[in-house]
Amino acid sequence: MSLLTVSDPTLAPIVEKVRNGERLTLEDGLKLYESPDLLTIGQLANEVNQKKNGDYVYFTQNMYINPTNVCEAHCKFCGFRRDPGQDGAYTMSMDDLLQYVEKRFNPNIREFHITGGHNHTVGFDYYVDIVKTLKKHYPQVTIKAYTAAEIVFFAEKTGKSIEEILQILIDAGLQTMPGGGAEILSERYRLLMSPEKATTQQWLDVHETAHRLGLKTHATMLYGSIETYEERLMHMIHIRELQDKTNGFYVFIPLAVQPKKATASIKMRTSAFDDLKTIAISRLMLDNVDHIKAYFINIGTQLTQLALTFGASDVHGTLVEERISHAAGALTQAGLTKDELIWLIQGANKIPVERDTFYNKIKVYE
Repeated sequence: MSLLTVSDPTLAPIVEKVRNGERLTLEDGLKLYESPDLLTIGQLANEVNQKKNGDYVYFTQNMYINPTNVCEAHCKFCGFRRDPGQDGAYTMSMDDLLQYVEKRFNPNIREFHITGGHNHTVGFDYYVDIVKTLKKHYPQVTIKAYTAAEIVFFAEKTGKSIEEILQILIDAGLQTMPGGGAEILSERYRLLMSPEKATTQQWLDVHETAHRLGLKTHATMLYGSIETYEERLMHMIHIRELQDKTNGFYVFIPLAVQPKKATASIKMRTSAFDDLKTIAISRLMLDNVDHIKAYFINIGTQLTQLALTFGASDVHGTLVEERISHAAGALTQAGLTKDELIWLIQGANKIPVERDTFYNKIKVYE
């Protein structure tokens, strides 16, 4: 095991705990966030990731689909949503959906990643039909659809239970769920930033129910606005505790919040220091989750590459056309090619692994 030169003595007990396989506490996480010793934190996270994943870094060939941006919620961080009839509002018909996909599809795409607005002008059948339509026309492609917040929205609009909603979608072809809608799992945060969306407990309940029904899912954290370090860490602990119970999460995805406009001051964005530290601390806190994802859409390709030595083992996928972060103030590419993702990973002296949605290895690029 490598020797660490720990410049911040408060980290020494944490280094010892991690190397002994002991679980970190909220207090440990706060010491990590408050420490200026980024390199020790990064090296420690890299050690943990090496034990779990070696030099492998995963990616997939996927396509983002956002069928509608009409939304009844008014989250303060969102630049994507529109009111019905507002300029730029859209709701794809099934024909629109198929045309959108056909124009962008290639035979190597393995996953459709589907999220959108909480559109109160259409029924739940609309959302079910999206899954059915795509599964019918692209049966070989995995359907990853609808955040836990969307599932709660469907349940509230129909009067059905979470389990009933999920079972209908599974019967239609749903195979996994994205991790969005989590934002920060703190009621203080949610009341201020997204009061019309699922509560902390509802978000957790949806994922627990999905896991019980046989779906493995994803978990995100939208950091960098009004939340405290303690709230970030409690968010991670919520995920960790549910993972202890169900082992249903594939990956944890820290998402840097984007300003409302691309022209926003750099002071409105997260810092590279905070991005790398958050990825590393996620790796250290979430000892029971296999992968931490570095999301190039929000932190850029160069920082994503650097994150691969700070505990990240996944760079997401090709995406083709990301809309939600770019409707806010993302300055990054809306998608990358497979060759670009391989180049990115190899540039960090890591081994690219093309995976499917379920983290089965498709091809290792030694």
